[in-house]
Amino acid sequence: MSSSRILKWISGGLELFLAIPLLGASIIIGNYYLPLIGMLGLHIASLVIASSSNTSTVGNILGIVTSCLAWIPLLGWLLHLITGIILVVDASKNDPVIKVDQ
Repeated sequence: MSSSRILKWISGGLELFLAIPLLGASIIIGNYYLPLIGMLGLHIASLVIASSSNTSTVGNILGIVTSCLAWIPLLGWLLHLITGIILVVDASKNDPVIKVDQ
């Protein structure tokens, strides 16, 4: 399993965890919105690794947007949910096989 897929599983799982009503909000607000900054860093690192390994970057870009807008109560919940689903679905896909003709 590639490092890109591993990071997508981790970030997707964390996004889905933060999408749990009341629990995710209490974690974010109780820690003074610092989890959003941590998730932003994780999504940026995942984006760099995914783009260098030529895999899909849609979930990572959406994760960056989510981290910037998740302080808005209902929008944040919806963005965490959508981003988590996209990342987990993307991570569950098989790695592309690169064939080199010789």
